[in-house]
Formats: sequence, structure tokens, C-alpha cells
Amino acid sequence: MSLSENDAVNLVNLIRDSFRVRENQNPVYVEVGDSFRRLSSAQHQVVFGRRGSGKSCLFVHLLRTCEDGGASNAIYIGVDSIKKLQFPDILTRVLISIFEKLPAPKWRLARLWSKNPVERTLADLRSLLDAAITSDVEQTQKRHRGGKASLGGKSLALNAEATAGTDVKEQFKKQKLDYLERHLDDYRSAINAALPKDLHTLHILVDDFYLVRRPEQPDVVDYLHRLLRGTHAYLKLGTIRHRTTLRRHEEQTIGVELGQDVEEISLDRTLETFKDTQDYLVWMLDVLGREAGIDKASAQLFNPDAAHALTLASGGVPRDFLNILADSIDLARSKGKPAWLTPKLIYKAAEQKTLPNKRSNLSEDAGVDAKRLEAAFADILRFCLQEKKQTAFLVSKEDAIKFSDENETIQQLADFKLLHLITPDTSAASGRPGRFSAYTLDAAIFMEPRRRGLDVVAFWEQDEERRPRGIRESRTYELSRMRAAIKNASENEDVLSDVLNAVAEDAANDPAPSEETDAPVS
Repeated sequence: MSLSENDAVNLVNLIRDSFRVRENQNPVYVEVGDSFRRLSSAQHQVVFGRRGSGKSCLFVHLLRTCEDGGASNAIYIGVDSIKKLQFPDILTRVLISIFEKLPAPKWRLARLWSKNPVERTLADLRSLLDAAITSDVEQTQKRHRGGKASLGGKSLALNAEATAGTDVKEQFKKQKLDYLERHLDDYRSAINAALPKDLHTLHILVDDFYLVRRPEQPDVVDYLHRLLRGTHAYLKLGTIRHRTTLRRHEEQTIGVELGQDVEEISLDRTLETFKDTQDYLVWMLDVLGREAGIDKASAQLFNPDAAHALTLASGGVPRDFLNILADSIDLARSKGKPAWLTPKLIYKAAEQKTLPNKRSNLSEDAGVDAKRLEAAFADILRFCLQEKKQTAFLVSKEDAIKFSDENETIQQLADFKLLHLITPDTSAASGRPGRFSAYTLDAAIFMEPRRRGLDVVAFWEQDEERRPRGIRESRTYELSRMRAAIKNASENEDVLSDVLNAVAEDAANDPAPSEETDAPVS
């Protein structure tokens, strides 16, 4: 049977309302493995996941759970609202958020007429942040070959020998950072003084950490980790793996090391384990459906092939799965079929909205790297869809080592969900030596509209040796050509749009009929 019109509308509205989790919400949380229990532990942790994998939902669920339990032992900080701040101001703003939200202790009556340690620290940090008007400092320096600024409530003279505004900014930045370093022990003492004796764990949840400028990420996490060391407060970062740098090596190591200083939690369910990912996503839909008063929503929504198509179109990402589902229901309703979904509807919905959204996310989140990533992806599309006419490709392990920067670009494109890893280690057919990683293009690019002569690699199926079908026969993409494509791309050219338009034109000129089962699951 199929959903009624009202049920379909209720489900779509619930999905739309859950589109982006915010701190003040109470999201519907569906557990991924043991993630919630691990996040609740007294450990410093980094939670990795692509956009839409559920990082914010997990963090806010922990925040709400702590509040519902009557304990003020979780602090949520979203980097998105402060991402435009320069370093070290972005670190200062995070510190202010921590001290503003610390549990309020019962200070002794004798100290009521003076500021407590937390209030003093907040006043100190706000003064430091307000001294960040570097444009005024720069202007003063240019006019008078010297300048003054208030730093931490004190007058700080800048070097009068500096000859450029940039020099002043850099010196001012260094002096502010030195100030933070000198007072780190004071800030830690204030945290220890503020925490109630019966509070054994305080979760510091820093969401969307990847929005901190990548060169400065090690500095931010290094300071926060040292600040909280020896306290009952534990740092939890939510971020995207290949948009994050947790450490760097200079005269000494700056940052943290996974498995040593911080524990890793991964929320990513990928197409490597297609059946397990599909089962989880369908289960998640059924849980969400019950919130909308719908029993076994998947059985009422999907024809026999729709769950598979939706998993493929979403790349295994929960939010994409639900958003494409909602868009598909809207398409079905517009066609007078308010209740069941077919692969054709799903791929059409993914092509219309999901791909443009992913391109927008890349432009917004990648910053200065966006043009480089777009040029690399455009060349992969040329290779797959125009030259080899195949939806998957291989990258040799040897090439990945030789061209490490280009291989990192592949990983970033996977984090932006434009590519998907389908196996990290495979051999290749046709006598090609060595080992390979295998990737597929995002299904939204090639599944609707479909083209004759395009080999859709069915990696979710197995051959007679129980290996993913078609992967070993996929063509090898040489990372040297990516390096050349990035080098030759002009900053003023939108090479990705040109390639996508060419692919769409090819599909329009050579449409292929599709066959699918229209009967819903009984």
C-alpha cells in the first residue's frame, strides 16, 4: 500500500523541520553503533563525519540529554557563527563561550562584592577580543609610524619601525597570542574553581570545527587541549576528516594526535558496505516515520528497488537520504502518486537539488581551495563520462604516494560527497600490477538522465569470487593529469560548470529508456 496524502505531508514536514540541527532544538536521534555512549565518556574526542552524517544531531542530543537529567555538564559551541574571525580571535571567542556557559558555582558570601575568577577571566578575554580592531591599529601606525592598542586591559605599544600594515597586524596577532599563552594556567585555574565538586564530567562540544581556517586548526585544538588537561572538562570536536588538520610539526609538535591525545569517533557509513548502510538508513526512516505517526514508513513508501536507489543517490549520508526522500515524495505527489517511490523519481530528485547543493557546499566551505577542487573534479568527470564512459575509476596506491597532494584532493572530494569510496584496496584486471583504491561518481551526476553507452559499475553486486562487480575492470585515473588540470585551470573560468553542461547536453541528445517496477512493496 502507499502513504495517504496527509501522512506524506506530515513526513515531509518532519524531515524539512529537521533539515539543520541547531543548539535550541530537540532533534530525533537515531543511534549509529555506540557513538552516544562513547561521546558521553570522560575522554577528549574528535567526531568525524561528512556534512549530513549526524554530528550536530549527536552533539545536540547529548546537550539535551544532560539538561533533561538535571545536570549542567555540557557546553555547545558552533563555529559557524564565528568562522569569519581571524586567529587568535576565533580562539578567544571560543574561550569566552566556554566561560560564559560554565556551571555557576555557589560563591562564598564574603566574595560577593568582587568578581569571581570566571567573571574576571571573562572580562579579561572580552578586553582581549575588543582589541582586535586591527584596521584602526594599522591606520594609526601608517599615520604616526607607531600605534597603541588595548590588550587585556593594558596599553600595548606596537613597533614604530614597522613599515606596512601587514607587519602591524602580524605583530599585533603575535602579541595577543602571547597574552593567551601567559594566562593559560590562570584560565585553567578558573575552570577548576568553577566546576562543582560533584561534577565529574563537563563536555565541551565544539561543532563544525572544520570551518576554522585549516592552517590555524592545530593552534586552536592545541590550546584547548592544554587548557582542559587536568580538569574534569573534556573536549569534543565535530568535524570533516579531510578538511581538518589536527597537528603540525615545527620546532615542537603543535596540536593533538589521534589515538594518543584524543579518541576518534566516525559517523560515516559509506558505500563500501552497501547493504549494511542501506539497512541502517531504512531503519532510520522507520524511526523518523514513527515520530510522524506512520508505522513502517519504508514498506509504505518504496517499490522493490527504491531503497537501493535512495541509498545509492544519497551516498549513504543520512541527511541526503532524507532530503532526497522528501523531494521524491513532492515529485510523486505532483504526478498524482502521493504514496510510493520508484528509482526514477529518486534519481530525478537527486539530480535537481542534491548536486547543486553539494557544489554550493564546496564553494562555501572550501574557501580558497574551492577552485582547485572544482578543477580536479571537472577533470575526473571528463575522464569518466566523456572519455571512458564509466562511472567508477581506480587510483593506484603507488600514484597516491607519488602525488600525495592530488590524492588528498580525491579524499576531500569524497568528503564533499561528489565522489564515494567503494573499496580502499583492490587489484585491477587486464594485468595491471599493484593495488588500487576504487571510487564512484555521485549517482546524482549520471543516473538521471541516463545515457546509452555509459557503463554504470554495479559495485553493490558480487561476482563469482564474491568481489564487488565491475570494480577490477574500471579504468585507472592517473593523478598526474589532475595536477596538470589544476595547474592549467584559470581562476576566472568555471570549468566544472562547463563539463557538467557538456555532460547534460550529451544525455539530452542520447536519452535511454529506463525500465523499473512501478508496483509498491506489499
